[in-house]
Amino acid sequence: MKTLIQRPRRLRINSHLRALVSETTVSSKHLIQPLFIKEGLKTKKPIPSMPGQYQWSLKDCALEAKSCYQAGIPAVILFGIPQKKNSQGSYAHAANGIIQKAIDAIKNKCPELLVISDVCLCEYTSHGHCGLINKKGSVDNDATLDILSQVAVSHAKAGADMVAPSDMMDGRIGAIRAALDTKGYSNTPIMSYAVKYASPLYATFRDAARSKIQFGDRKDYQMDYANAKEALREARLDEKQGADILLVKPALFYLDIISKISQASSLPVAAYQVSGEYMMINALSQNAGYSKKELIHESFVAIKRAGAQMIVSYFAKEWARLV
Repeated sequence: MKTLIQRPRRLRINSHLRALVSETTVSSKHLIQPLFIKEGLKTKKPIPSMPGQYQWSLKDCALEAKSCYQAGIPAVILFGIPQKKNSQGSYAHAANGIIQKAIDAIKNKCPELLVISDVCLCEYTSHGHCGLINKKGSVDNDATLDILSQVAVSHAKAGADMVAPSDMMDGRIGAIRAALDTKGYSNTPIMSYAVKYASPLYATFRDAARSKIQFGDRKDYQMDYANAKEALREARLDEKQGADILLVKPALFYLDIISKISQASSLPVAAYQVSGEYMMINALSQNAGYSKKELIHESFVAIKRAGAQMIVSYFAKEWARLV
């Protein structure tokens, strides 16, 4: 007599039941839209290497930010492109700098929107590196901390709701936290790029932000993508120094890192779906005929499932309007 093997029955999901039983959900409220603001522009300018993305004029960036909010996106992160650069990146903390003016313009146009400012020097230095250069031709970590702190304070003074240091200098979270507290901005949170790997996936971003380096590379201060334990050490250090949110960049290639950090830390975890990942999804949709909406959604679900509570993505506004 044959014994029937009892197999566990898989739940049959129909369209009405799917939303009730889905383990991971994504909505527009989990998304952050990056915006590039270029000083001196009269109107928005398409970015050839990132179809669908623009460098925004000061006037247009406020309108675009409000449009993001009306689409259901709760936050934007700003990257500035100044008309002038120098070796010290001093325009990054100028009171009338492009980001300082953009923050003010956006908050006046849409005060409900959460405005996050990128804190780094690569867009502002003539050499393109994220820090100051010493006489030996390498990045001077400690000398950079003071200017990064000045940048963060200038953004908070302009009205930024949150600052996001992306430079990867050691000790910058502690230095920025101390500077913000000293200047009366103790309630301004820090979203730290706690784990930022040295990756070729940033190539089109550097074209968009006009931040290509003139010599060397960024591997001295950005992380080796072969290392996972180092990511946990970096995240713990930033948490101890006063970070409020820990961000992992890139996202899709580093889902394991997002998962490890979300399990190791009680802080919220963010992930940045970078320009290279944006281009891959666009290419797959255009060249293979796959639904762009489904591809974006699947990528967002993967990032959320790994443990990220929020996602920085160039698709944020577009996806919010598709769903």
